[in-house]
Amino acid sequence: MTTGAGSPVAESPELHALRTEVRTFLNEQLAALTFVPAVDNWMSGFDPEFSARLGQQGWLGMTLPAAYGGHDRSPVERFVVTEELLAHGAPVAAHWIADRQMAPGILANGTEEQKQRYLPGIAAGTLFFAIGMSEPEAGSDLAAVRTRALPHDDGSWTLNGTKVWTTGAHLAHAMVLLARSDGDAGDRQTGLSQFLVDLSHPDIEVRPLRSIDGEAHFNEVIFHDARVGPEALLGRRGEGWTQVMRELAFERSGPERYLSTMPLLRAWAAELRRSGATEEQRITLGTLTAQAWALRRMSLSVAAELAGGRRPDVRAAMVKDLGSAFEGDLVEAVRAACATDPRRTGDDPFARMLADSMLHIPAFTLRGGTNEILRGIVARGMGLR
Repeated sequence: MTTGAGSPVAESPELHALRTEVRTFLNEQLAALTFVPAVDNWMSGFDPEFSARLGQQGWLGMTLPAAYGGHDRSPVERFVVTEELLAHGAPVAAHWIADRQMAPGILANGTEEQKQRYLPGIAAGTLFFAIGMSEPEAGSDLAAVRTRALPHDDGSWTLNGTKVWTTGAHLAHAMVLLARSDGDAGDRQTGLSQFLVDLSHPDIEVRPLRSIDGEAHFNEVIFHDARVGPEALLGRRGEGWTQVMRELAFERSGPERYLSTMPLLRAWAAELRRSGATEEQRITLGTLTAQAWALRRMSLSVAAELAGGRRPDVRAAMVKDLGSAFEGDLVEAVRAACATDPRRTGDDPFARMLADSMLHIPAFTLRGGTNEILRGIVARGMGLR
């Protein structure tokens, strides 16, 4: 039974050739011991050299115009590349946020100067971004923005406030910040603007937050009267909420929302091939694989909507809700069905992967918006609220 990222539906010869090319590259990298497959590597596997190699292959900035260092390829072609990277557990965290949503956001809303400054580096896999959305005491209420952007007569801005759970901010070069430029917190979605901020700014403080696995992937980012120029404003003043909602469709619908733990399923399938599988284990493996195929079909439909210039906000929220729940269910199902004790140390790579997977479960249904918030989006979109 295939548990890789092969297609459950017919692919064009061009897409099949691309998939084969990516798989060949990844197998060569594995043989050269360039990376060790790991779960959740799109968030925790920060490897700038690997990202640069992907950029050299033309597999970053794929949907960007060639004028900005991109490759004029389709969202579906990008989907093929990203799901192969995820299924193989490749270390793609360095470029992931920049390539996934900052590139299309800057392309859609940025000035020509901003596009020329940031997009070529994103496509090359050498310029990394963080997302400045979530705030302390706000939970998943994205509209509860208290970070302020104070305008000055010369067009510059002073930024004050705190962002939290900011993935990779301690390693990123820049951030797209959502701040309140007008009104007050009671205005909710109105009066918000986005800013492109270089994280090397002397008045921006980044404090890593250590999680249960002992790593520090998340951060608290504090703006202490950080003055930025007029060129920092991304898009139109006061249009930040609309811009963010468009970007979140890219964040919530991608294959990383159900493939974070696929390396574990593939590793378990390899274990069963070596040792033999019971009937119950075969049923579990088949059930998990079928669920992954169904989620993949949903995610592909969102990619098609994005390719058509539409806004599949509700579908994207559904993919994220169902996919992130599936990722945790997969780990629990494998743990219950296998005969391996999870251990973070020792010589058994499958036992280590299983242990790491279990420690990542709590984050799956939180990041990118909690599942409860996403279900509210779906309900409103379907006219149920």
